[in-house]
Amino acid sequence: MKLKRLIILAVVPLLAAMGPKPEGEADGHRPYVRGEVPAARDGAPAPGGPLTGTAAQALTVLPASEADPAEFLWQARPVVIFADTAADPAFIRQLADLQADPAPLLARDVVVVTDTDPAAASPWRRQLRPEGFSLVLLDKDGQVKQRKPAPWSVREISRAIDKFPLRRREIGRAAVP
Repeated sequence: MKLKRLIILAVVPLLAAMGPKPEGEADGHRPYVRGEVPAARDGAPAPGGPLTGTAAQALTVLPASEADPAEFLWQARPVVIFADTAADPAFIRQLADLQADPAPLLARDVVVVTDTDPAAASPWRRQLRPEGFSLVLLDKDGQVKQRKPAPWSVREISRAIDKFPLRRREIGRAAVP
């Protein structure tokens, strides 16, 4: 099963690059593709791209200015990390924790979105209204499931995601009505 998933993750971006331009791209909006390296508006690589390391190659970290909340609907579970500055110790610790063990997040279709500029008023900030450091877990349906004012370990995030109703259905442990 893991081999099939790996093959699909490797082949899908190649096929997408070869095919005709999708409808959504005509207006400049591109849907989220897991594992894709985002590019800044000017074509340069975006800051905070995918993490490095062997297991972290598909874990995506996007700045809030480059990610639209609508592009993740039913595709990925955004984990949004807010801080008033990139030098915030809680923000630095949270990113370090995610970099240390990304495999459980990859298994749960997580994409990390960071927002360290309150003045920019990103769509994430306008929608979620954080104060200071904040960790917000959203499900694939776009609903906020957890808000935390302090950093969480990957284990805590993974266990919280595993309790989401959509995740329980994905892994076959949903309660039958």
